[in-house]
Amino acid sequence: MKKELSPIEKQLKIIGLSENEIVMYVALLELGKGTVSQISRKAFLNRTTGYDVLDRLVSKNLISISGKEPKQEYVAESPDNVGKLITEELERRQSELNEAKKIIPELKSIHNVVNRPKVLFYEGKEGLKQVYEDTLTSTEPIRAYASVENMHAGLPGYFPEYYKRRAKKGIAIRAVVPNSETGRERKIFDKAEMRETALVPTDMCNFIPEINIYDNKVMIASWREKLGIIIESAEIADAMKKIYELAWAEAKRLDSEIKN
Repeated sequence: MKKELSPIEKQLKIIGLSENEIVMYVALLELGKGTVSQISRKAFLNRTTGYDVLDRLVSKNLISISGKEPKQEYVAESPDNVGKLITEELERRQSELNEAKKIIPELKSIHNVVNRPKVLFYEGKEGLKQVYEDTLTSTEPIRAYASVENMHAGLPGYFPEYYKRRAKKGIAIRAVVPNSETGRERKIFDKAEMRETALVPTDMCNFIPEINIYDNKVMIASWREKLGIIIESAEIADAMKKIYELAWAEAKRLDSEIKN
């Protein structure tokens, strides 16, 4: 059973000695010198542990060995060596700090790689569903370029329920959509599905993939390639949002012309 650390022993723990090292060192200081059995008994440690701890204290120049087995004894060095131990530790840590400073620029370059845009690919119909499910995490209105015909043909039966779930979550969407029969039919449900649709001439907007821009992400659903892509980058998403606003202004103007 180990004895409780005294105030001075607690101070030694603060400077970096382990609990076993502390009790063995203080025990030897009190004895002046002693065999491993004598010191271990006074420190309330077993003899096997005592050998290991004493070897560590020898390596730290806090104690020394006198004589040889079976009469080998350990002798406590001057307590001044505690100060020397801390000084050596500080010098070693300063050297490590200097070396760390040398590689910090390289570490930063590696960190930059981590912070570059993250691009995720999802294949097949299930993959396309995954990218649309991610849009339901948006914390802002979604900006979209969409071809309703291709969407509904690519994932039959998926979108009617998706529209309802998106609206239920309170996620609005603005969509630039080709002025097709399907596009016009879908626009009828804009209010119920929290959508604002801008119809544009099909010859100007005959795109097949859908693009959604939301939060710090750009989602692309490639219907021909059956591939979903999510680009996660605040910088890219911000640029795409600004481009979208320019396109939206023109899309609204064309939508008004179509109405007239």
